[in-house]
Amino acid sequence: MLILRDPSQLDQVEDAYIRGLIAQRFQEITIEGYSYDDLGMFVLAQPGDSIADLEKAGGVWITTGIFSDAKFGDPDFAPCFEVLEEHTSHCFEMVHILAGDYGVCTVIPDQQGIDPELLRFCREYAEPVPVIG
Repeated sequence: MLILRDPSQLDQVEDAYIRGLIAQRFQEITIEGYSYDDLGMFVLAQPGDSIADLEKAGGVWITTGIFSDAKFGDPDFAPCFEVLEEHTSHCFEMVHILAGDYGVCTVIPDQQGIDPELLRFCREYAEPVPVIG
């Protein structure tokens, strides 16, 4: 996985669409008087990353419950993200707000090698991003 804390790290992102998406998000969260570390980070999933590794890296709950022992697939499971969007044929973008203005954006490429359970989760809960134009 890649952990991105400021735009200077964008050259590590190989996929042009995902690099542009994260660059746009960095621009959107720019607030005068705050550093990027004050506002959050981006976690970019890579082939071979486990869901548990992504949860630990971001300090978030993805397929595990925050208020119960229910897990994705259990009838009582409720996801705890603020936003999960599908950028069709490219990636999923999941946002968790952890405290105040601090957030973690997990970007999950929609490609071979990404944990199949994670992709199932994203396909079940994601809202499609409208295509303009």
